[in-house]
Amino acid sequence: MRIRTLLTALATVTTVIGGLALAGPAGASPTATAPTSPTAAFADPSKAPGGNFDLSVWQLQEPVGSPGKPTTIPSSRLQGASGFQDDYFYTDKRDGAMTFWAPEKGVTTPNSNYARSELREMNRNGGAADWSLGGSHKLQATLRVVSVTKNVCVGQIHLGSGGSSTKPLVELYYRANGDIVLGTENSPAGGQTLHNVGHVSVGKTWNYTIGVSGGDTIDLTVNGSTTHYDIPSSFFQYKQYFKAGSYNQSSSDSTTNGARVGFYGLTVSHG
Repeated sequence: MRIRTLLTALATVTTVIGGLALAGPAGASPTATAPTSPTAAFADPSKAPGGNFDLSVWQLQEPVGSPGKPTTIPSSRLQGASGFQDDYFYTDKRDGAMTFWAPEKGVTTPNSNYARSELREMNRNGGAADWSLGGSHKLQATLRVVSVTKNVCVGQIHLGSGGSSTKPLVELYYRANGDIVLGTENSPAGGQTLHNVGHVSVGKTWNYTIGVSGGDTIDLTVNGSTTHYDIPSSFFQYKQYFKAGSYNQSSSDSTTNGARVGFYGLTVSHG
């Protein structure tokens, strides 16, 4: 009897794939069991964001500081389980999400009226990322918008060196009604075209990939659905970098209204 019990126990195989536990008797079809959160496979809610995410290629900008000069936190301070966190950038103790809070009232950059708690891509050597459009470049994220007053930008490709423009190439927005909208800049001088690319209810988890391929095409994937957009030639002289977080798109005198966004996955790749 003991031998039979032991053999039955050994025949039970459990495999973890992408955060899903697959368990069942050997030879049987596995059954997928959803984790308690999208980061159940790796996130430790007791750690700072740098203990759960690779922040060696990011710098943080917060909605505090002096007028026109928001506070920035370098990568060296973000990294590790005891890395930087505060009220605007922290680990959600319930599910391990790397969380960004941007109120409607906060310190902004000279070129924006909106406050942000947002990561800016950096190189591992500490320099600012500044890559050419040629090749393949991807920003991948799994996230949920916890709350938003009107509209929040959760991912960007931003212009770097190569000219005087301070515009983004693309911005991915999440509206308060759940609509996901991509904004593509018409030229470095300004003007943006909006594209409806999905819908997810507030508080629900979703994912995106913002990419550039062939030097002239933007590739956007939202929850498995991919669309492509031509990059105007006026942008070809510019280099680029990624941004991700909570870039609130509304302003007021309120420090309690704003956009709170939790990330369960965030990676950058170049090739």
